This record gives sequence, structure tokens and C-alpha cells, in this order.
Amino acid sequence: MTKLSDKTIQILIIVIGSFLFIPFIGQSHLFDWDEINFAEAAREMLVTNDWLTVQINYLPFWEKPPLFIWMQALSMKVFGINEFAARFPNAICGIVTLLVLFRLGRSILNSKLGLLWVLLYACSILPFIYFKSGIIDPWFNLFIFLGIYTISSFTRSNDMSRRYQFVGLSALFIGLAILSKGPVALLVFGFVTVIYFIVKKFKVIFNVRQVILFLIISLFVGGFWFILQMLNGNLGIVKDFLVYQVRLFQTKDAGHGGFLFYHFVVLFIGVFPASIYAFLYFKRFQKDERLVFFEFKTWMVILLWTVLILFTIVKTKIIHYSSLAYFPLTFIAAFYIYKLLEQKESLPKWIKIMVLSLGFVWSLIVVVLQFVAINKEKITKMNVIKDDFAVGNLQAQVHWTGFEFLIGALFFVALLFIFLSKRFNTQNQIIASLIATLLFIYSTVVVIVPKVEGYTQNAAIEFYKSCQNEDCYVKTVGFKSYADLFYTAKKPTKNLNSNREDWLIFGAIDKPVYFVMKNTRSEEFTRNFPHIKRIGEKNGFIFYKRELE
Repeated sequence: MTKLSDKTIQILIIVIGSFLFIPFIGQSHLFDWDEINFAEAAREMLVTNDWLTVQINYLPFWEKPPLFIWMQALSMKVFGINEFAARFPNAICGIVTLLVLFRLGRSILNSKLGLLWVLLYACSILPFIYFKSGIIDPWFNLFIFLGIYTISSFTRSNDMSRRYQFVGLSALFIGLAILSKGPVALLVFGFVTVIYFIVKKFKVIFNVRQVILFLIISLFVGGFWFILQMLNGNLGIVKDFLVYQVRLFQTKDAGHGGFLFYHFVVLFIGVFPASIYAFLYFKRFQKDERLVFFEFKTWMVILLWTVLILFTIVKTKIIHYSSLAYFPLTFIAAFYIYKLLEQKESLPKWIKIMVLSLGFVWSLIVVVLQFVAINKEKITKMNVIKDDFAVGNLQAQVHWTGFEFLIGALFFVALLFIFLSKRFNTQNQIIASLIATLLFIYSTVVVIVPKVEGYTQNAAIEFYKSCQNEDCYVKTVGFKSYADLFYTAKKPTKNLNSNREDWLIFGAIDKPVYFVMKNTRSEEFTRNFPHIKRIGEKNGFIFYKRELE
């Protein structure tokens, strides 16, 4: 696997990573909420030229710090205000992450481990998709992971000056993570580090000066934006931000609830196939004495369980809350695959069965999507879908060639051939299954995702875009969205009433108002507000207009 020089391998990672993560990132509209939320904050930074204050709808937005939004705003400066620019920072993060994993795997053991780690991360479903998104988490997770890696290097070093360097670097990365998304970065880091010290019975030597150095750097880097806000008289934003962070732990924010083991299921299904190979953890192996190798595995196991337990406790259940676990999960898979290959053992049959079973589920999803799309009229007439909005979504005119199911079908056939054919040895079975999954994900993202977006939100977004050149107000009713702000390219206004739904419905408006809602609310709206004219309907969305009187 590693006949090429390390320098050549890293160049190939950059080239292949660029090919994987950059193309097609602008072909679909941004998805509500998170993608459009952050992109809109970046757009408003450019419109107002206010790079200090994060704003949504030209009002202070206190839910997120600005680091990732700064990245997006800079990207929009270069590429324009569009989907490509909003997602480009994470494409770069994908390339950087793969390079980091190779270099860390090489430093922990050798280049072979580094390559296995890269393959498992890049070829697993959710980790790949996140690098083609416009959400904060890829950079946030990378910073936390680097903070944990450097502090693990601190615990292994006997050189005092190097130990201080590791503390400083770890603090810097955690500070950047705080500046990306908030203090949960320090919370996760703190839990992982304390648990490691407990596991090692506090035999790791550290002093008060090192702790103080870590706190000074991490809190200065992570907190300087908050300090600037307070110096500018925006103490209220800081208070609201902290209250919001606490609320995420205590309540199901914005309706994002879930069952107790939500994140266990998300990681098992979403980080396929690495999640299956990680089950090699339960296989008995001959003892291996390479200390650094096993020490880092201890850190990764602690990180995995910390993320799972912490976000199981958190009431708000959102899929990307457990995305930090992609790092330890893929490392554990790489760790045990490496041991399996070194000891020249075959993949256990139960691992093969698990890969085939979950691979079948993923392939079936693609096949079923096309089946539903092509037979949507028959399905809606059967009245098996009880949600009127979903039925409306299915009315979208999305072109299917009829061959999209092959993405799923060929994927499963490939897995069957890989694991049932005697032509593949263990190493080739693993690598081939990863490459097959990568081709499946890439094809699905390029071919299937734009079609799904065509059903779910395209009608509303096209309406918002049609309002860009009209001097008007646009308001969603009955559902939360940021798409109306981004895709109407909303401009600042001095009319403070324009954000109030009651004023837009009954007030002395100074320009036309468009209302957008789902079809589940239309009858009630028409009955209650007869002075507002219904002007159209498309794919489950209803459009109204209030004219100037």
C-alpha cells in the first residue's frame, strides 16, 4: 500500500481530495436551516461591511461565533454570493483533514496506518457528505480533534520545552473551535482529558503553569470576539449566546428531539462502512507492544464515548452533533484493520455479513427513491402518504432518466462480488469495499441529491429568487426558514416593523408583501385574512400577496 514516498502520497491526497470535494458543490441550492443560516450571516457581513457583528435579517445573531462565517464571507468575496462560495470552506477542510489524518497516522505508527485512516474517513458516507456542505461542524470538529491530538502528544513527551509547545498548540486549536461554534469545544476537550487522566490514575505529570498557559491561550483565542462585543456595548449578545448554549442541553431546541440512542444509530448507519469495520474492536488479536499506537487508541476510545454519552444527555438531537465522533470511529476501524492485516487474518464472516446488510439498506434507499419518484401518481392515489405537504412535494416536475436505481443496485452487486469472490484477499476486500462505497456516495451526491432538493424546497427558493428585483417584503408563515432572506437577497431596511408578522398582515405597509407557507396552513390563512390574495401554489407551497392599499 505504501510503495510511494510520503511526499508523493500527500500530493495525491491533495489532488484526489480536490477532485472529491470541490466539484459540484454549487449545483444544489443551500439547504434550510443550517446551510442557509450561516451563508446568510456571511452575505449580510458583506452587505453591511460589518465583520464584527454576526447578523441574521440585519439583527444581531447570538447563536454562533463568527470564525466559520468569516471563512464563508471571504469565500463569497472571491467567488460571489452563491452556493459554491458557501460550501467552498468545507471542501478545503476536507482536503486539510485528509492530509492531517495521513500525517498523524504516520507519526503514530507508519504511513500504512495513515493511508487506512484516510481511506476510511473519505470513503464513509456522512464524513464525505459533510465536506460538500456549508455547515460549521467540519472545521469545528477538526479544531477539537487537533486540540486532543496535541494534548495526547503532551502526555507522551518527556521534553519540557516540547510539552509547553504542545500545551500552547492544543490551547490554540481549542480556542479556534470555541470561536467557530462555542464553549462546547472546551467542555468536550475537558471531559476527554480528565477521563484520560483518571484512566491513567493521574500518573501523567503536569504543573499549574501548564494549566494556566492552556487557559490563557484558549480563552483569549476563543473569547476575543466576545470581549470585543462587550467593549462595543453588546453585552446582551454575549448573555443571549450563553443562555442559548445552556438551552441546547436542557430542551429540544427548535423541535429537534430524538430517542435516547439517536446518535448511536446515526453513527452506525451514517458512518458506513467504517462503523462496521470498527466492530473489529470486539475481535481477539495477538498482543501488540507498540505503546504510542495503543496510547492514542485509548484517547480515541475515550473521545468516542464522551461524544456519544454527552450528546445522548443533550436534549436537542441533531445529526451533526455527534460528527466529532467520525475521527475516533474511523481511527478505531483503521487501528483494527491494520492489526488484522499485520497478523494476516481474514475478515470475520460476521463483519462481511454486516457490511453486506447495511450496504443493502443504503442501496435500497436509492432504488426506492427512484421507484417513488416514477410512481408518485399511483402512490398518492393510494392515499398511503398522510402528510399533505409531502404529497404536494411529490408534484414537483423532476426529471428522472429511469437509470438512477443503478447507483444503488450496482453498489450492492459490487459488495457481493467483493466479499463472495475468491479473487480478493483480505486487504483487497477492505480497500475495494471502501472504493465502491466512495463511488456510491459520489454518484448519489451528484445525481440523487439535486433531485431530492427539487422536491423538498426548490419551489419556494425559485419564488424567493423571483422577488430579488422587486421592492417588496417576503415572509414565511408557519415554518422557520432562512431561505427567504438569502434567496431574495434581502437588503437592510430602517423599517423596524418589517420583521413583525402582524404588521405585515394588518399594518400600513409601504410596499407589497408576499407570504409563503405550506399547504397545511393555507385554508386557515385564507379564512382569517381575506384581504390577502392567494397568487399561486407549487409543490406543497402556497404563495400570497398583500398589495399596497
